[in-house]
Amino acid sequence: MPCDFTFESAARAAGHRVIAGVDEAGRGPLAGPVVAAAVVLPVGGISSLPGLKGLDDSKKLSAAKRDALFEKLVSPESASAGLRWASGEATVEEIEQLNILRATHLAMRRAVEALPECPGLALIDGLPVRDFPLPQQAIVKGDGKSLSIAAASIIAKVTRDRIMRAHAGEYPAYGFDA
Repeated sequence: MPCDFTFESAARAAGHRVIAGVDEAGRGPLAGPVVAAAVVLPVGGISSLPGLKGLDDSKKLSAAKRDALFEKLVSPESASAGLRWASGEATVEEIEQLNILRATHLAMRRAVEALPECPGLALIDGLPVRDFPLPQQAIVKGDGKSLSIAAASIIAKVTRDRIMRAHAGEYPAYGFDA
């Protein structure tokens, strides 16, 4: 199944007006925060957003392609076309206190709650999130199936990579930039 607007269209047909794709980055690494992003695409999908061709799971894209898509996703042009996004983070201390799964869910909640408009439904990459603040549809491998989750995947990954590159400048011996 290709990455497309099928899940968002079905949610809209079911009566949901604002649908957010949600994904995270940073669950596997041994250092740094976990970062989540929530993205609400315009009603018509990405057709009104030139430059987003190739939107897909961030893990399938080169760093250069991710960066280019990130810049387009967060641009004023995309915002004026109706794209909304926010990110949320769980710190290393929160990961240690809660565990990585609960910290990931916390980052996801923070991302959704930071959106300028509360979604009626969240399309979440992976399994259902317990105690999520709004209705959700969990989609296993959703970052390769849903365009809004793919967009969230890219924003979360690039945001976290930038955080880790900043840490690499402070602690070069650890290779955080790699």
